[in-house]
Amino acid sequence: MTLSPVFRSESAVLLLQEEGIWRRLAPAIAAQAHAVRTVHGDLTEILDPSFLDTPAMIPAQDQVDSAEALPFLQEYFFLILFRSLFESLGVPEERLNRYAELNFCVKGTITAADNLFDEQAKSLLPLDAGKGSRFLSILQLMCFERLIRRSLDRGVEVGELDPQGRDAILRGLLDLMARIGRLEGSEEGGVDEIPTPEAMIEKVHRVRGGALFALSFVPPSILEEGEILKRIQGAEPAVARLGTAFQIVDDLTDFEFDLGRRSHNLLVAQIHHHGTSEEKTRLEGFLNGDPLTAGTVERDFRTSARQVLELAYGEARQAFQDLGELGFWFPATLADEVVHAIVGLDGVRRMEDLVVSTPGKGAPGPG
Repeated sequence: MTLSPVFRSESAVLLLQEEGIWRRLAPAIAAQAHAVRTVHGDLTEILDPSFLDTPAMIPAQDQVDSAEALPFLQEYFFLILFRSLFESLGVPEERLNRYAELNFCVKGTITAADNLFDEQAKSLLPLDAGKGSRFLSILQLMCFERLIRRSLDRGVEVGELDPQGRDAILRGLLDLMARIGRLEGSEEGGVDEIPTPEAMIEKVHRVRGGALFALSFVPPSILEEGEILKRIQGAEPAVARLGTAFQIVDDLTDFEFDLGRRSHNLLVAQIHHHGTSEEKTRLEGFLNGDPLTAGTVERDFRTSARQVLELAYGEARQAFQDLGELGFWFPATLADEVVHAIVGLDGVRRMEDLVVSTPGKGAPGPG
């Protein structure tokens, strides 16, 4: 999985607007946009122009609360949220900017690596790599390795950190990325066993989602100190819970893809271990080669899908409650709505159908 674009439905955008979240995030949007521009500028210093393309639009300072900024907000929502969170925890301005640059490089690295696992060609750098999607991903990986070092070296030059801190950050990020990558690599060729949902959350989702979000805490956990460090350490488990919720939702929207390549999927585990007899029979047919059709989850596995959705609610509610206790402004009462909204474009219809059809839940949207 990746930190992919979210808040893609109309109701999700309304949530951002009507609850004032977009407005509250405006300073962090501007800061993250500046960080992306800075890293793009670094790219021109490390790669020949013949390999560069025109970058996607990055909102200017006076555009961050306008419609022009929406694609950027959707693409970088979690990085923007992390930046706002770090500010609320008391991180100094200069390091906030450094962390925004590093988080962009981490997101780009994870995206490029995920491309190779999933045979996709998403790019966060303005690269002209020809027609080869694998080469595009490899070139991104090589560039982001240089770019993250360049950002850290710039921090050393201005006195934000020393060489030992720089090297500790590089080691910490690589160690955690390797942990996530080891899980992804273990699924190459498919998995033979289906763990219980409880075991899968602890062994898979807290790594694939939780550790992914925890990457943003590696630099501040090394550079901050005193009371700020204590607050950072208190917030990290909550953010990891949010990442776990994101991965759970991702499993709902990627059910067919995961089933096809026989990788870990929480909905598959829920059906296999706790589903109705009808669901188990239908799942067995798909595992044995029955063709998948559109609307399979909503039509054939609605009961188990709702139960999986409840697990995502629980993780998100606890995450925002814990962050609120640390002084973060994001309303914990909107946790369920965030769960509805943290899906990519392909998952919007499925999530809206499951939410509308869940007893006691209304359609996704404000309040």
